[in-house]
Amino acid sequence: MSKPPPNKRPPRRPKARRKPAARPVTPRLLAFNKPFRVLTQFTDADKRATLADYIDVPGVYPAGRLDRDSEGLLLLTNDGQLQAWITDPKHKLPKTYWAQVDGEPSPEQLDALRAGPTLKDGPTRPADVTVMSEPALWPRDPPVRYRKNVPTTWLEITIREGRNRQVRRMTAAVDLPTLRLVRVGMGDWTLGGLECGAWQELRVPERFMR
Repeated sequence: MSKPPPNKRPPRRPKARRKPAARPVTPRLLAFNKPFRVLTQFTDADKRATLADYIDVPGVYPAGRLDRDSEGLLLLTNDGQLQAWITDPKHKLPKTYWAQVDGEPSPEQLDALRAGPTLKDGPTRPADVTVMSEPALWPRDPPVRYRKNVPTTWLEITIREGRNRQVRRMTAAVDLPTLRLVRVGMGDWTLGGLECGAWQELRVPERFMR
């Protein structure tokens, strides 16, 4: 029997395609107002607070992430296609945050945020940034440390990408560290008057209804 030429590998077998998961009979979409220091997962080996402490709906999972030290709107669904649509970067789904930053931003710092500062993983896309009045939010536990001689400013920031800890890294890049961060909108969905730690059912987009 002839041997294959040296350094020549035999052809690879094509990988079997995975069958897509079956669509749920009843697609569901939930909005959750995530509290500070809650993980966006249902289990944790270190016994930290998770979604399971607040949501008892079987079969749903987060559509996107929200850092443990950030608060606000988190979407959950039992539909893989809807989850993929919400999180797919190509859709450039806008995400709006209220950020309390350390200091008073100069016009140059605001312009730098709007232009999209360059981070370690590359330049960010342009963002919508406006100075806003302090919003009427639920108390954070523990509260942001108050420093008498250092002012803070609230910014409304809308981005259209989803890098890890992106808003915090953007504000830090222009010397405006974020002290508190609350997501208030994703696409057409908003936090509205949802109380901290509460969830509510949302209407599933028509395209994802069976």
